[in-house]
Amino acid sequence: MDDYRLNILKKSNTEISRLQLLSVFFDEEIIYKIYLRTQVIHQLFNNNEDLEIEKLDLFHLQFTDSVTALLKKIKKSNEKNVSLIYDEIHLNEELIAKMGTTFNDQKSFNLEKQQQSLKINQSLRRLYQVLSDLSSDFPFSRNINAFSAKYANDFYFNLNTDQFARLIDHGTKNVYTSSYAVIEKKLMGKLCKHDFRTAFHLGLKSGELVLEVYRFLDEDNYYLFFPARNLFVLCDLTVIEGIDVSTNLSERERIVQELQFKNDKLKSSAAILKTAIPNEITDLLENSYQKISDVNFLHHLSNFDVQSNILKEMLKTDLF
Repeated sequence: MDDYRLNILKKSNTEISRLQLLSVFFDEEIIYKIYLRTQVIHQLFNNNEDLEIEKLDLFHLQFTDSVTALLKKIKKSNEKNVSLIYDEIHLNEELIAKMGTTFNDQKSFNLEKQQQSLKINQSLRRLYQVLSDLSSDFPFSRNINAFSAKYANDFYFNLNTDQFARLIDHGTKNVYTSSYAVIEKKLMGKLCKHDFRTAFHLGLKSGELVLEVYRFLDEDNYYLFFPARNLFVLCDLTVIEGIDVSTNLSERERIVQELQFKNDKLKSSAAILKTAIPNEITDLLENSYQKISDVNFLHHLSNFDVQSNILKEMLKTDLF
């Protein structure tokens, strides 16, 4: 076998190896079928020295080169898009790590809300005594606002301004007022009746303003504490029916869960996108495979320019 023929067969093997790598990368049946058919054509020339070796070179020039160039362009485009997805995943992971080290512990919140309930109950009991004695004594327990300052960002639920206004709305004739606090008359009556036995129920916020909602232990009734005005009024929970308060997760923990869920979806999308081939390309490859699988393919090799041109035109499109 002369060197000229050997060189063309060597070049052919190189083209086939490139096609094989792409068939493994995309794991697409039609690409694998084209790879196998190309091997068959190569062996046909390798085993038959009577065949014009230039036709094998022409086949690769017209067909295989165009297919591999097209697949490489798709691969590069896919990898660029996947890279963008993984950039987003990386940013999300950084945010998850950052938030994971800063949000307050759920156990700490549960423990301190019990302590806050005790402070509120003691403060209201003293407020009742101050009002009864017409005293000007300060009724509130020490650091009564520290709880909301510490936990509002993470554990309080968001209200819109209309909901917030409706919750704190009260008539001046319906409240007792001291130098330090305002409390609804009906609420004070209920507190006395139930011996000031209440527990923290949930926290609400609207911008920088916060509310604490408390529940009577002996019945399904609620009141709220508005720290900015030291206001205590009965609370109608139907005002916040649209708010999902079923979870005990903090605001940051909810965000972390959402980011983790989003990253899982992004990773799945990236895995699919990495080897995705547009339907138009798949159809074109199917058609090309039929052409090179024709038993009379070699006889029409010189007329294969049309299919080659279609492949080359596809390289110029913006499909990928």
